[in-house]
Amino acid sequence: MSKETKNTGTAARSTFSSSLGFFLAAVGGAVGLGNVWGFPFKLGRGGGFPFLVIYVLCVFVVGVPICIAEYALGRKMRSGPVSAYKRISKKWTFLGWINMAVCIGVMGFYCLICGWLLKYACMFALSLVGLGGDFLAMDSATYFTAFVSKPLEPLIWTYAFMVINYLVIRKNISQGIEKSCKVMIPVLVVILIVVAIRGCTLPGADAGLDYLFKPNMTAFNEIGFFAVFTLALVQMWFSVNIGFGTNLLYGSYLPDDTNIVKSAIIVPIADMCVALLAGLAVMPAVFAYDLEPSTGAGLLFITLKTVFAEMPGGSFFGLIFFIAVLFAALSSTIGMTGAIATVGTDEFHWDNNKSSLVSTIIPCIIAIPVSWGYGLLSGVRPLTFLGKDTDLLDSLDFLCENVLATTAALLLCIFVGWVWKPKTVLEEVEKTGPFTWKNLWLFVFRFVCPIITVIVILSSLGLI
Repeated sequence: MSKETKNTGTAARSTFSSSLGFFLAAVGGAVGLGNVWGFPFKLGRGGGFPFLVIYVLCVFVVGVPICIAEYALGRKMRSGPVSAYKRISKKWTFLGWINMAVCIGVMGFYCLICGWLLKYACMFALSLVGLGGDFLAMDSATYFTAFVSKPLEPLIWTYAFMVINYLVIRKNISQGIEKSCKVMIPVLVVILIVVAIRGCTLPGADAGLDYLFKPNMTAFNEIGFFAVFTLALVQMWFSVNIGFGTNLLYGSYLPDDTNIVKSAIIVPIADMCVALLAGLAVMPAVFAYDLEPSTGAGLLFITLKTVFAEMPGGSFFGLIFFIAVLFAALSSTIGMTGAIATVGTDEFHWDNNKSSLVSTIIPCIIAIPVSWGYGLLSGVRPLTFLGKDTDLLDSLDFLCENVLATTAALLLCIFVGWVWKPKTVLEEVEKTGPFTWKNLWLFVFRFVCPIITVIVILSSLGLI
């Protein structure tokens, strides 16, 4: 059972039953599709080891300080993002709404990809028992294109996934997130280890390991330092959920005896380890079969389907891999949906069931035009004014991650560092003991994080 805590201005609020429960939930919220396909191909595109060094530095220099602030803010206010900022300063309520816009926008395309994952997992399961038809035999690119361009089938699978997501969080958000992640995260890690061992033992897998870890400084010449830097930071942004409001949500369920600083360090490190493990599960197998490693979502649905179709025991490894990816995706969607649901529970005093239902329906509606962006609306390119010839899914992804989430992180640094003042955050952090490097945290949070964030915004918009 979860504990209950009380705070000024809100009703009793359940918390995670233990620090371990919070850790697994927070890691589950961070681990997602970005770890499985985003991190590996961006690592290679960014030059392998140079990208990895920048990514690790970004985790500690930007990710950890901001996570500390978000966890502390959430635990202090014991409410979702909108209500938390509103109760501190009505003038800053808009920052909570930006967090919600990020979650809603990301969920609008994320749930669609989750529907694709569910479809592929089921097809590998059917193939394992000889009922998959021409799924394995058909050209992967042709199969994927034919599937995503259909007007209804992708949405049916999407809605099936969202029903699962709704059932997890509908009764109690904190308990639903905690209980599910206690199962999914350990299973995810075990499955990734199994697939990684299989992939790394394939003939030719060494090329995949070189792609991931061998220093390759030519990336700085080909796409530029700022591009590599932005690539690494935005990947960390999305992976650690900076600017989404989900870290604040998890903080609001955080027990008072949990050490915020340790949590803010351990969670990003664990997320990074899962990302590296996913890279070992994906890239050696991709290179073993001489396929294209930097194909975005196609890496999962085109490249890896080809890998598993040709691999001995491919139906089995394909099934367990896609189950692992589904677990990773679900652990993220329940966090984002839970954050959206807090608007109903905190602002309109709805029960969890009603709030969870509304927060499930909204992304399902957004997913309709996003899905049709591969068929009926394939000619729509909303970001041409920025020089980006991207479809609806990629355009929404760019706006949410590179613009809105980054802006939310910048505003968080300004709000906590300069407006609300960090004293309150530090008091919350030091409930479990002295924060020995608080002066360093304060300097980095007030000056370094905002400067780096501004650089990313300008780079994303092509201004530097």
